[in-house]
Amino acid sequence: MRERDRRTARGGFAMLVALLALTGCTVGTATDPHAGHSSDASADGDWSLPPAGAVPDYQLGGAYEPAAEVGIVGRDRSADPAADAYSICYVNGFQTQPGELDTWAADLLLQRDGETVFDPDWPDEALLDTSTAERRERIAAQIIPWIEGCAEDGFDAVEFDNLDSYTRSDDALSLDDNLALATLFVDAAHGAGLAAGQKNAAEDAVMLHDRAGFDFAVTEECAVFEECGVYAAVYGEHVIDIEYSDELPRSFADMCADPESPASMVLRDRDLVTPDDPAYVFETCSG
Repeated sequence: MRERDRRTARGGFAMLVALLALTGCTVGTATDPHAGHSSDASADGDWSLPPAGAVPDYQLGGAYEPAAEVGIVGRDRSADPAADAYSICYVNGFQTQPGELDTWAADLLLQRDGETVFDPDWPDEALLDTSTAERRERIAAQIIPWIEGCAEDGFDAVEFDNLDSYTRSDDALSLDDNLALATLFVDAAHGAGLAAGQKNAAEDAVMLHDRAGFDFAVTEECAVFEECGVYAAVYGEHVIDIEYSDELPRSFADMCADPESPASMVLRDRDLVTPDDPAYVFETCSG
């Protein structure tokens, strides 16, 4: 599936920026993005972080041979990892994947007034009910084999999407609920030899790192929405950003020149199509 353009409440993000500025956040640095861990591998050496500053490509709409300069490639869990590149496996961890609704037990889908709750922006994705420990364990039992499959296929890391699904639940779910499930996912990823990537959710980055244990971030449009610094304060150089060609407020070249932009940044078309499609866009800061 293609990735979403998820925008959460701007007020909460603004408060986080102010808090980071007031406290001089030292959660991570460019060389040590997470306290107590090496910037290159876990304490036991089983997994490695994405190469800092490497050129990324984001191929959720279909796998293809990456350009020669690309060092990081994100692909769906249904695809094979890219050869000769650090490969990140996409997992939709908090909502159902399109076409997979019937693979989920009905009581694991969030219900409201007897009806399943769907993402308003992506109506083919139902919210998973993370509200109890029992449900979280059962959700994890279905998703952890996907994580392990990513490792068996040869991926280096996994990114988890929809960490912020609680914001679309009308308070039926909470950040704590999703943090508890995210912790199960991160532990499974590390146990399988994979680094674990936070996807979007800038306003929750500190807690996702500190409480769930995420190692790096994959962001969408952090330059457009001026969020890149929040991710960098937590993950240092290990921030991978995808900007989209249809909503640029300034040129991509200007974004590349902005010191707040991550070194690992790519411009893609919104649907993440393959190069044989006329709508295909791929541009990097290296030209």
